[in-house]
Amino acid sequence: MFCGCPNDGTERVPNKNTCPICLGHPGTLPTINKEAVKKVIRVGFALRGTIATHSQFDRKSYFYPDLPKGYQISQYEFPIVKGGILNGVRITRVHLEEDAGKLVHADPYKSAHNQHKSASLVDFNRAGVPLMELVTEPDIKNADEAVAFARELQLILKYLGASDANMENGQMRIEANISLMPANVPRISQIPAGKEREYIRDIGGQFVHVRELGNKVEVKNINSFKAVHDAIAFEIKRQEKVLSEGKKVVQETRGWNDAEGVTESQRTKEGANDYRYFPEPDLPPLNLQELFDLDALKAETPELPEAKRRRFVQEFGIAKDQIEVMIYEPPLANYFEAAASELAEKTKKPDYQLLANYLLSDLKGQMSTQGIHFESVKISPEHLAHLIGIIQGGKISSRIAKDLLVRMIESGEDPENLMKTDGMELISDQGALGTVADEVIAANEKSVADYKNGKEQALQFLVGQMMAKTNGKADPEGARKALINKLKS
Repeated sequence: MFCGCPNDGTERVPNKNTCPICLGHPGTLPTINKEAVKKVIRVGFALRGTIATHSQFDRKSYFYPDLPKGYQISQYEFPIVKGGILNGVRITRVHLEEDAGKLVHADPYKSAHNQHKSASLVDFNRAGVPLMELVTEPDIKNADEAVAFARELQLILKYLGASDANMENGQMRIEANISLMPANVPRISQIPAGKEREYIRDIGGQFVHVRELGNKVEVKNINSFKAVHDAIAFEIKRQEKVLSEGKKVVQETRGWNDAEGVTESQRTKEGANDYRYFPEPDLPPLNLQELFDLDALKAETPELPEAKRRRFVQEFGIAKDQIEVMIYEPPLANYFEAAASELAEKTKKPDYQLLANYLLSDLKGQMSTQGIHFESVKISPEHLAHLIGIIQGGKISSRIAKDLLVRMIESGEDPENLMKTDGMELISDQGALGTVADEVIAANEKSVADYKNGKEQALQFLVGQMMAKTNGKADPEGARKALINKLKS
């Protein structure tokens, strides 16, 4: 964030991507990463927040072994973004700071020079990496809402190109702050003048004095959406039990123990005053309107997940669960749109649902089995659209289509060319179908008798026998017609 060390997260050698600046050596001066500031501004626009005219960095003073300077360069009074909303949850602020290092707890730790029963090692590779922190208002009521919010935020970050936001790789972390407040505490509809800092808005839109709030517990070490859900659900029950016993919830930081499914106390929680914030003397304040063309940055905002959901429903009318799969995998959504555009040109009434079914079930299933990604799949969107058009035109059965798709994955060829070379076209000639119908009738006397006695389902069985005899190449409607003609003669 303030030096030139690589920060792509791929370095496996501890303390290699470090320099005197990110290690906090005396006499070093930080420099602001302009690209990081730009990305936070773009996030602010996506969340419909207010971009600050004036922003500045502050020193947040606290000691922890993975914080080399003994303080963190962060933002407090003047963040880059204020306000915003996502999934109905109000955003308080979005600010930029530098990340800390990483502690590796080894037990036991041995080397050629010493031997300890246990030790904690510090890796400073991550120290100084740009860290965007987003803080919400207390609008989230339960674990499910928290997960839904976090998932949507992750998607937005990916769509903006701000981060890969992979939780397992530490690119996105959740710190859940949980507090329980009694329902009968006094609430007011308007904050008295000059008392803004003393009140907080509740879920119902009214204001509560901060002294009435329950003590807040922050749960750290959450690195998956399942862990987010389970940690919050556990902590709510734990606090309910503490309060029901007439005790007071301790304001503290707790860690999530995934193996045990419990939160564990780590340390008492500091308040804002404990951090002794003051303006960072080595960095200038920022006038964001002078540094960036904010209108141009806003115009660069891509189509975001919620807008894409609405458009897919309106334009394609496909199942919502299929849309959700595509939203979470942008290359898949792009592939579908390209194929849908081709299908619209090839057919008068494009069947987008059929396209989605073949893409998400058959093609994606084959790709998963063979370990193929959309970047390297041989079937072009145009060829998949051509296949769907052929199916819609009744030239092949669904069984042949599935076999044809496998051949297309292998060769990347156009489906119509493969149909000709592999002899996959439907048999629709009534003369040829009549011959097959004669053979099926002769081999299935009981079903023939059932049909003549009024059992319509027997006819469907006979059609199935024709399909099996022709390896799925018989036109189903033509086969049905041929059988009826033969059975009535």
